[in-house]
Amino acid sequence: MPGHKLDAIDRKILAELQADGRMTNVELARRVGISAPPCLRRVRTLEEQGFIRGFHASVDARSLGFEVQVFAMVGLQSQAEADLAAFEEKCRAWPLVRECHMLNGEVDFILKCVAPDLSSFQTFLTSELTAAANVASVKTSLVIRGAKDAPGVPFDVLEARLARRA
Repeated sequence: MPGHKLDAIDRKILAELQADGRMTNVELARRVGISAPPCLRRVRTLEEQGFIRGFHASVDARSLGFEVQVFAMVGLQSQAEADLAAFEEKCRAWPLVRECHMLNGEVDFILKCVAPDLSSFQTFLTSELTAAANVASVKTSLVIRGAKDAPGVPFDVLEARLARRA
């Protein structure tokens, strides 16, 4: 991926798909200014090279009954690579954990969790997360409301940076 140089059309394709992954290839081709067959080839190449990792629907958790969103800051007893990998594997297996990020600093990991209610989250917290091997501390913050949830990367910032280099 870093070895592959994206041209302006590739970047436009990525920006358009990031904003609306449901559009047809014909519509995508129209928006980026090329015909449909080369557009489809470019999309497939971007997928093969890992620039596009998948297509997902953005679902409304609350309308599906997931009323609670929590960020959990986790400190581990050991930061040996095997212990970090074991914790990451555990996080991938927990359905309530939707995101897991290793951090630099006081906290080893931050987890984004969703649950139907506070009781469900508390059960997960006490019986699974804090009980997991190598977990030394967990601090949680309940989300009151979200102000922004933008997917992907800011392509306008990328384009401005590339324009300054040119």
